Amino acid sequence: MAASPAYGEEKGGSSSLGEPEYGHDPASGGIFSSDYKRHDDLKEMLDSNKDSLKLEAMKRIVAMIARGKNASDLFPAVVKNVACKNIEVKKLVYVYLVRYAEEQQDLALLSISTFQRGLKDPNQLIRASALRVLSSIRVPIIVPIMMLAIKEAASDMSPYVRKTAAHAIPKLYSLDSDQKDQLIEVIEKLLADKTTLVAGSVVMAFEEVCPERIDLIHKNYRKLCNLLIDVEEWGQVVIINMLTRYARTQFLSPNQNQESLLEESVEKAFYGSEEEDAKDAKAEAASLAKRKPYIMDPDHRLLLRNTKPLLQSRNAAVVMAVAQLYFHLAPKAEVGVIAKALVRLLRSHSEVQYVVLQNVATMSIKRRGMFEPYLKSFYIRSTDPTQIKILKLEVLTNLANETNISTILREFQTYIRSMDKDFVAATIQAIGRCATNIGKVRDTCLNGLVQLLSNRDELVVAESVVVIKKLLQMQPAQHSEIIKHMAKLTDNIQVINLAAKLYLTNSKQSKLLTQYVLNLAKYDQNYDIRDRARFIRQLIVPTEKSGALNKYAKKLFLAQKPAPILESSFKDRDHFQLGSLSHLLNAKAVGYQELPDWPDEAPDPSVRNVEVPEWTKCTSREKRKEKVEKPFYSDSEGESGPTESADSEPESVSKESGSSSSSGSSSSGSEEEEEEEEEGSEEQSEDKEEEEKRTKRKKEGSRKAAPGSTGSPSEEEEEEEGVKKAKKKALQGKKSCAETSSEEASTSESSSSGSDSGSEVEAKWRKMPPSSRAGPKEISLLDLDDFTLAPPQPVPSSSIVSTSLVTDLEGLTLTDTSLAPALLSPAFGTVRTYELLHRMAGEGLSVEYCFSRQPFPGDPHMVAVQIQISNNTDAEVKSLRVSEPKPLSGMRIQEFPEIECLAPGDTASVVMGIDFCDSTQAANFQLRTQTRHFYVSIQPPVGELMAPVFMSENEFKKEQGKLTGMSEITEKLTLPEKCQSDHTIVQQVTSAANVGRVPCGADNEYRFAAKTVTSGSLVLITLERREGTAAQLTVNSEKMVIGTMLVKDIIQALAQ
Repeated sequence: MAASPAYGEEKGGSSSLGEPEYGHDPASGGIFSSDYKRHDDLKEMLDSNKDSLKLEAMKRIVAMIARGKNASDLFPAVVKNVACKNIEVKKLVYVYLVRYAEEQQDLALLSISTFQRGLKDPNQLIRASALRVLSSIRVPIIVPIMMLAIKEAASDMSPYVRKTAAHAIPKLYSLDSDQKDQLIEVIEKLLADKTTLVAGSVVMAFEEVCPERIDLIHKNYRKLCNLLIDVEEWGQVVIINMLTRYARTQFLSPNQNQESLLEESVEKAFYGSEEEDAKDAKAEAASLAKRKPYIMDPDHRLLLRNTKPLLQSRNAAVVMAVAQLYFHLAPKAEVGVIAKALVRLLRSHSEVQYVVLQNVATMSIKRRGMFEPYLKSFYIRSTDPTQIKILKLEVLTNLANETNISTILREFQTYIRSMDKDFVAATIQAIGRCATNIGKVRDTCLNGLVQLLSNRDELVVAESVVVIKKLLQMQPAQHSEIIKHMAKLTDNIQVINLAAKLYLTNSKQSKLLTQYVLNLAKYDQNYDIRDRARFIRQLIVPTEKSGALNKYAKKLFLAQKPAPILESSFKDRDHFQLGSLSHLLNAKAVGYQELPDWPDEAPDPSVRNVEVPEWTKCTSREKRKEKVEKPFYSDSEGESGPTESADSEPESVSKESGSSSSSGSSSSGSEEEEEEEEEGSEEQSEDKEEEEKRTKRKKEGSRKAAPGSTGSPSEEEEEEEGVKKAKKKALQGKKSCAETSSEEASTSESSSSGSDSGSEVEAKWRKMPPSSRAGPKEISLLDLDDFTLAPPQPVPSSSIVSTSLVTDLEGLTLTDTSLAPALLSPAFGTVRTYELLHRMAGEGLSVEYCFSRQPFPGDPHMVAVQIQISNNTDAEVKSLRVSEPKPLSGMRIQEFPEIECLAPGDTASVVMGIDFCDSTQAANFQLRTQTRHFYVSIQPPVGELMAPVFMSENEFKKEQGKLTGMSEITEKLTLPEKCQSDHTIVQQVTSAANVGRVPCGADNEYRFAAKTVTSGSLVLITLERREGTAAQLTVNSEKMVIGTMLVKDIIQALAQ
C-alpha cells in the first residue's frame, strides 16, 4: 500500500511529518490523541454523501497545504472526489491534485480517465484544472494523451482554457522534445488567438519551444503590438522581450545612417575649405543621390508607439522591458523618454533599485545625456545598501563631465567620510576615473588623494595609493613632487624591491647598496621582510645552488607595465540584452538568447500583411464585398502616411486630408493613418496609389446607396412579394443612386473648393433637423462592410440590399414571411433624447444629446453622439466649444468643431465622438462659451456601445456555440399584453440596444446580433417565446458585464 510508509512514520512519532499540530487543526483531536488518527475524520468527511462535508474537508486540506503541512496520505481519499458534481468541491480537488500529482504519479495515473472526462466539463475552470493536473503528471507513457488534450484545449471556446493549454506546452516539451513539430502547430494556432488572456502565455510557449521560428510571428506581429496594452503584466514582459529580438532581425537600424552622416558633416566642417567644396560639389551630389535617406518602417514605429504608454506601468518589470526595447530599437533622439520612468523606479525596493541601476549604469556609458537632468536622483543616501551605493557611484562617474564635475567631486568628498569601508574604497576609485576622463580636474583629484594618504584608516590609504599610482603612470613626468612625497611613505618590502631593480639595471654602481639593504633585512624583526630578502638574494645574485630562475630575474622585476586604463566595469556589457539575467551577471546564463545584429538590408515587410482582420470571421457575402471594395478603402485611408518617417508626417497628413476632402470623405489624414496601421493594410507605391485614387473618384457615385427610394409605395409592395423580386429592387436602388450621384458630386466639389464654401455647408448642416440630415453618405454599402450601418430611423430594405446579399438570401430555405424581418433588419426604434444641460443651470443655454447610431466618421471605434444646443437668451453666444475633456483611462473624446456664434433663439446641432472603451462609465468634459463654462458628463446606456452585425442563421448558431459557459446569461421573463406582436417585440429590443435582426426559421424565436464598438466583441441576443406570456432571454458575449447589463435593459424595455 502506498500510504503505509507515511502511516508507520506518523505512528512512531520520530518523523517530522507525524508531529502533533497542538490543536490548530480541529481534525487532530488535541495533543493527547494518536497522530495516525488525525486524518480519519477528514477521510470520513470526504467519503460522505453530503457535499457540504466534502467542501469543508477540502477547505481544511488546502489550508494544511498552505501552512506547509504534508497532506499526501489523503491522496486516495481526495482523488475519488474528482467526479463530484459540486463545482466548488471539484475546484478544490484539482487544486490539491496539481500540488501532489507529480509526487503521487502512480495513483494519479489510476484516475487519468477521470481527468479526461474533466476536459469535457461544461465549466471552463474545471476543464482548465483537469488539463493542468494532466500536464503535471511527468510520465512519458501519457505523452499522447497530453498532446491530444492540449490540441483540444487549444480549440476551446474559453480563453482561460486556451491559456492553460499554452502553459502546458512547455511542460510537454520538457517531457518529450520529439513532440516539437506537433507543438509548433498548436503554438501557431494559439498565436492567431485574438484574446489578450492567451497572448502572453502562447508567446512564452513560443520562446521555450521554438524561438528560432520567427516566421510564426510575421502574421501576428501587428496584432501583438495592438494587444500589448491590454495583456496582463507578466505577458507584457514576455511579449516585449520577444518583439525586441524580432525587430532586430526585421528592421534597419534607425541610428546607422544618422551616425555616418553626422561624422561626414563634422569632418567636412573641420577640414574642408571653400575651394575644396567647390571642387567636390559634383562628387558630393552623386554620393547623396546614391545614399538612401532612412525611412522608419511603419511596423517599427507601431512597436515603439504602442509600448511607450507602458512606461507608466506600476510594474517595474514592464517598465524595464520597455526601457530595454527603446534602448535597443529606438532612434537616439527618442530614447530619452525612458530616463524619467527608470528614475521613478529608484523609489522602489532595494532589489528593484539594484536591477534598474545595473541597466542605467550600462545605458549611461553610451547615452550619457539622457540621465544628466536627473543627476541628483543618483545621489547616495546613508540608508542605501552597499551594493546600491556602489552602483550609484558608477552612474555618477559615468555622468561626470566638465560642467558638473565640481558638484560630483563635492559629493565624493562627503562619501569618503562614510563608515562603510567598501563604499569609501569604491569612491576613491571613482575619483580616479573622473581624474582620468576629465583632464582639467586631474591635478585637483591627485592633490585630494595625496591628502588621503595621512588618513587613519589603512583601507583608505591603501586604495588611495593604488589610484595615485595609476594616475602617475599615465603622466609620470608632470608629477615629480607627488612621486617624491610617496617615496617617503614606502615600507621596507618596497625598499627591498627597489634595491633589486637598481641592481638589475646598474649592478656596478648599486651592488654595495643592494648588499647593504639585503643584510639589514636579514636581521629585521618582521619575518615577511626576512623571507623576501632571502628570496631576492637567491634570485638576483647567482650562486652554484641557485637554479635556473635567476635567468628570468629581469623579466620578473623589469617587465613593461602599460599605463592602466581606468574604465567602467559596465563597458561593452550592452551586448547582452538589457534587463536579462545574463546582463545582470555579465555572463551568458542558461537559456539566454543572443540579441541579433541589425540586418544590412531590410527584409520584405509584406510578410506581416494580413488580408482578413483577425477579430472577426467574415461571412461569404462580406468576404466577396471586401475583395471588391478593398482598393476603395486603401485609397481613402492614404497609403503614404505610415511609410514616411516621423520627420515627414505633417506633409503626408496634409496630402491625405487633401485627397479625402476631394473624394467627399469626412475623416482626417491622421485618423486614417492610425486606422491603416491598426488594420495592417499593405504598403503600396505612390504611382499605384494615385492611379487607384483616380479610379475611386470615378466609381464613387456608383458606390453610394440610394436614399431617394426610401419609403416609396412601390418598394413596400415589392417587399411583400419575396426574394425573387429583390434583384429588381437592387437595380432600382442603383438607378436612384445614379440620379443622386450628381448631387453628391457637387457637394463634394463644393466642400473641397475652399474654406468659405466649407463653412457655409457646415452652417446649413447644423441648421437642418436630424431627420433630414441622414443623407446618402450615411447609408451606403460601405457601412454594410464595416458592420456600422446604424440609421436613426427604420430603413426600408431597398436602400441597403446589394446583389450579393440577394444571392445569399436565395440560398436560405425559409419562407417569404420569415425572410421579411431579415430584409428589414436592423429596425430601430425612436431615438431617445437625454438632457446634458438644463436651461436654468446653463443660464439660458440648453443642451440635449442623443445617440444617433450612425458610424462616427473620424474613428469607427467611437460612438457618435449628436448634440443639440439651443440659445434661449436674448444675446448671442460666442465661441461654443468643448474644453478640458477628462476621460477615464483608455477613453477618448473627439470634440465637435467650435461654434463661433449662436444667435438668440437659434439651435445648432453638432456631432462628437466618444470612445467609451466598452464601458458605461461617464465621459466628463466642459462646455465653454466666451464668458462661461459648464461641467457636463455623458453616460451611455449599454445598448449604445454596440453596432449591428448582419449574419445568417447558421453563422449565428456557430458563433453562439463558441460563447457558452461564463459567456452566456439566461433570464426568464413574462411578456405583457402590449408586447405580444412580432413588430412590438423587435421594436422594443432594438430601442434598448443598437442590434441587427438575424433571420430565424422558428416562429417563436427572435435573434439579434451586434458587436461592441471599441473591441469588436460579438453580442448575440436570443428571445424565445414559450407557452402563454412566458419567454426566455439569452445573451452571449465575451464581455460578461455588458451581457448582464444588456439583459436588464432589454427586460425593462419589454416590460414597458
